Amino acid sequence: MKDVLQEIVAHKRVELEMWKKQLSEREIHRLTEQYVDEHPDVLSMHQALTTSTSGIIAEFKRRSPSKGWIMEEGRADVIPLDYQRNGAAALSILTDEKYFGGRDEFISTARESGVVIPVLYKNFVVDEYQLFQARLCGASAVLLIAADLKKRECATLLATAHELGLEVLLEMHNEAETEYAELEPDMCGINNRNLGTFVTDVENSFRLATLLPHDACKVSESGISSPDTVNRLRMAGFRGFLIGERFMKTGTPGNALKEFITNIQP
Repeated sequence: MKDVLQEIVAHKRVELEMWKKQLSEREIHRLTEQYVDEHPDVLSMHQALTTSTSGIIAEFKRRSPSKGWIMEEGRADVIPLDYQRNGAAALSILTDEKYFGGRDEFISTARESGVVIPVLYKNFVVDEYQLFQARLCGASAVLLIAADLKKRECATLLATAHELGLEVLLEMHNEAETEYAELEPDMCGINNRNLGTFVTDVENSFRLATLLPHDACKVSESGISSPDTVNRLRMAGFRGFLIGERFMKTGTPGNALKEFITNIQP
């Protein structure tokens, strides 16, 4: 079976070479420094999740490699703001274009539309350059995926993210990867979807929860389709719940989120 994650990461490295030719590392550092001077404060996603009654990270996801287009016409100036209005604790915005139909501009567009809650830069980060891209478009946090990175690489990227004022959601999928939690990311994510095969099993979060530090801000990602699952995950110690397709496929994501939250136990 084809390993989709390997394919995506290989393409990401090709994209990186192209981006660096279009905008040099020196220039993106300069632009980011200027942006940080103008926007020094970044909202904490960790704090938003730990103080929220829902903990929902609502995802703006127009496409997936396994299912194709979910909502090709989805607008970044409409849906993220609707999520905010309907109770999302934070947002996740896909910025990978080839496989997920996203763009960095979707985050800046969401900000311009009035989004003020924390936003996760959802991509396959394998190079420091992408952290500058994330900060420059208005993200609050960035996703790092253990399966993409050696532990030393992950530690370096985490440190650079913090230097830029970004928090880190470190995503793990199996028992071996939970060792990465030793790096003390701001949030520890358990992905219920195998990024190699795209098979999803929400029980993965329950299996791995006890292997994470007790005081970690735990986030369950993918395959969460019912409020009952959120209630069970909360009992297992999770404080964040990343949900995208469940809302996006309805055609009215904001309304779907509102209805979902009303059925979560306080």
